[in-house]
Amino acid sequence: MNGTVRTPHEQSDNLEGVVARARAAQKSIRALSVEERLEHLASLRAVILKRREEILNRVQDDTHKSRSEILMSEMFGGLDNVKWVEDNAAKALKPQRVPTPLTLMGKKSEIWYEPKGVAFIISPWNYPFFQAIVPIAAAFAAGNAIVYKGSEHTPLQGLIESLLEDAGFAPNWVQVVYGDGSVGEAVIDQKPDYIMFTGSTRTGKKIMAQAAQHLIPVELELGGKDPMIVFEDVNIARTVSGLLFGGLTATGQSCTSVERLYVHESIHDRFVDELVRQVKLLKQEDSHSKDNDLGAMIVPMQIDIVREHLEDALERGATLLTGQDWDRTSALIPPMVLTNVPDDCLAATEETFGPTIPVFSFSDEQEVIERANNSAYGLTASVWSADEERARRVASALHVGGISINNVMATESTAELPFGGVNNSGFGRHKGVEGLHGWCNVKSVIVDKDGDKLEANWYPLTEAKYKKFTQMMVARFADSPAAVSLAKFGVLGTQLESLSQKATRAQKR
Repeated sequence: MNGTVRTPHEQSDNLEGVVARARAAQKSIRALSVEERLEHLASLRAVILKRREEILNRVQDDTHKSRSEILMSEMFGGLDNVKWVEDNAAKALKPQRVPTPLTLMGKKSEIWYEPKGVAFIISPWNYPFFQAIVPIAAAFAAGNAIVYKGSEHTPLQGLIESLLEDAGFAPNWVQVVYGDGSVGEAVIDQKPDYIMFTGSTRTGKKIMAQAAQHLIPVELELGGKDPMIVFEDVNIARTVSGLLFGGLTATGQSCTSVERLYVHESIHDRFVDELVRQVKLLKQEDSHSKDNDLGAMIVPMQIDIVREHLEDALERGATLLTGQDWDRTSALIPPMVLTNVPDDCLAATEETFGPTIPVFSFSDEQEVIERANNSAYGLTASVWSADEERARRVASALHVGGISINNVMATESTAELPFGGVNNSGFGRHKGVEGLHGWCNVKSVIVDKDGDKLEANWYPLTEAKYKKFTQMMVARFADSPAAVSLAKFGVLGTQLESLSQKATRAQKR
């Protein structure tokens, strides 16, 4: 195992004790008010804006993605999420009053949100800046110290900790570790308090198995095979344009990419013709150009998967309508539209993570719901129809974590909405209020200001109390008018309290 640890202000080749250092540093983070933590995030946001060109260059050098795509998804999207945390964390994390039941009248019920402690964040290679800044911001706002590990394929060496240093983050508030999967295993064995992993389902299962040995809770944001369902009443040109964005953003290397396209049979041929026409207008190159639509693949192993899925589909009878000139080795994989694709081929069932668009025809609503749900994954989906009632009906029937109606990849672009999947796409949510709470231990609190009275259910338990409790139970839970039920319950409660106070006076004597 070869690993490097960097924090704002320092670097070490020693992974040993990284969680212990974080645990010690977390005490000073917890001592800060939420508002004070958010001041650090505001400083971080300002630093990111100031150094944006440097960040763009670094991300593009590591990922080979389109510069405009990096600007929109990683930079703008990252800043949007940081700003949302700044604007909403104080309210979301403050103690919440909740109703107290009648049986505990006179008391206050509250929910407190307290930091987990040390959060270990493991992020993938496809969005190395966004997937660093967004979870770090939320975890820190909630009061956690952080150990962060990006992918060895897109490490952005030294960048994240440099930004944090410029923003005034203290040493060991956030430590960045570098290396392969063995580095992640070493950190988990040091028993952090919480793990958030974004990446493949296969690796997620390994992390969960290791974490289970220490009973460390995990959040898993895993892969997808996201369907896009297009009904016959759509604006074809606009829907195709949305498809290209949803299927080809980051050259298809997004967990929420459109990987299965279902088009109603009555418009299938016209839709495919428009799709082919628009694909041919796209510009693709591996450069720092600002008017480039698509970049290159990020890691060689993904090229192998795209090639395997393509060749399997073609051998099974699929037709390739675009991208025929790809030499099967270049990282500049062109958009590839496939028709006549079998439902059980690799391109239809396994995550491709590349610029392929397999097109399927369907005839009715129930059929397409069943086919879309016939997947091990369940991350996001999109439904396109001029009939909103139908679109909502279909959306409610799909087994996924997020739905865009008449749009694509929109839920994950919204800082207010929690993001996550079901089935083999993982569990847990990040972003939004629910995401902030995910970085917290939830503590239930009851405050009783009356220190003189004994509770009715405390000892001694007498026959008289037994009778009153029985009458109260019937009054509270029997099917009778609410007003009558509450009135009886209140009278009996007063009588029961009187019995308890008699016991109190007897004890004092």
